[in-house]
Amino acid sequence: MTSGKHWVGSWTAAPAPAEGAALSNQTLRMNARLSIGGDTLRVRLSNAYGVRPLTIGAARIGLRESGPSVVAGSERELTFGGETSATIAAGALLLSDPVELPAAPLSDLAVTFWLPTDVPASFGITGRYARQTNYISPPGNFSAERVMPVGRITDDWFFINGIDVLASADTGGIVALGDSLTDANISTHDVFCRWPDELARRLIERGGRPLGVMNQGLGGNRILHDIRGDSGLRRFDRDVLAQPGVTHVIVLLGTNDLRNRWAKAEEEVTAEQMIAGLKQMALRAHARGIRIFGGTLMPFENETFLVGAWTPAREAVRQSVNAWIRNGGAFDAVIDFDEGVRDPEHPTSMLPRYDCGDHLHPSDAGYNRMGEIIDLALFD
Repeated sequence: MTSGKHWVGSWTAAPAPAEGAALSNQTLRMNARLSIGGDTLRVRLSNAYGVRPLTIGAARIGLRESGPSVVAGSERELTFGGETSATIAAGALLLSDPVELPAAPLSDLAVTFWLPTDVPASFGITGRYARQTNYISPPGNFSAERVMPVGRITDDWFFINGIDVLASADTGGIVALGDSLTDANISTHDVFCRWPDELARRLIERGGRPLGVMNQGLGGNRILHDIRGDSGLRRFDRDVLAQPGVTHVIVLLGTNDLRNRWAKAEEEVTAEQMIAGLKQMALRAHARGIRIFGGTLMPFENETFLVGAWTPAREAVRQSVNAWIRNGGAFDAVIDFDEGVRDPEHPTSMLPRYDCGDHLHPSDAGYNRMGEIIDLALFD
């Protein structure tokens, strides 16, 4: 490693089980937008939810041009321990060797890899819903093709877990730990309206200390109970503490704990239980010297995404948790997403212009608003 430099995550996708997916002798071209740039990169591939080893037959990275094409001359072969192919053990992570590829901040990259074997749904495919377009080839190895043939498109990121840059010693990293409100569910595809995207744009525009932004949002995620992947408490070490270069974390979790989408009596949570979980995250971050900011839970009165999930009793729990986030002193600072998007005339609901229409998820404008209200001085 270059003296005085270290690895910092510039883009991430939290691993989770990809339901119903199946692949066989196909090439995947997965697109990712960096936050900070750099001249030397590495790629992380995850088999976190696989039940058997995953073979990577070949892999490349390049600057994305448009659609399934890569900018001519930017293609770079990825190697793993000097080899052009690799096997990822069940449940494990694979880091590529460093590769020289100058990429500016907010660059769009294409990571392409060939899966030469059958990967049926029973394999346990690792992925994450992307809200952007990615590409899967017809059968065959097309990893070296600048314009990859497309068998089908997907709005999942399969197996790709992160892209890191070799950055200056003063470069930090911000992890956004959340659920679909951080993943930006219901937002427009391919327009990068997630609030961590807006935060990354604002940090680049401001200049000063470079800070990578790592979006570890996961639709459906909860503080206390597993659903479509591990709970926030279970994945905190992997998705926050283990991220390269992390110096700050923003936690926005708890809405799905309240909604209890499966209506299991044993999973109906109290404010005290949610607060205890958030306290544990703060303690674990501080033990590693990481500053942690608490995001208040946003209003969702009479949501239509899951009819009946909002109740006055659950609203009372939300208010209690938010009061603790604001005043409990566990976090280094508070980011008041609730105050930023709620309707001042009806504070148990979002302002209509920030509401996508289901009264749970923000609109594109709402997601951008969330990124706009974060005080950048928190990261100085």
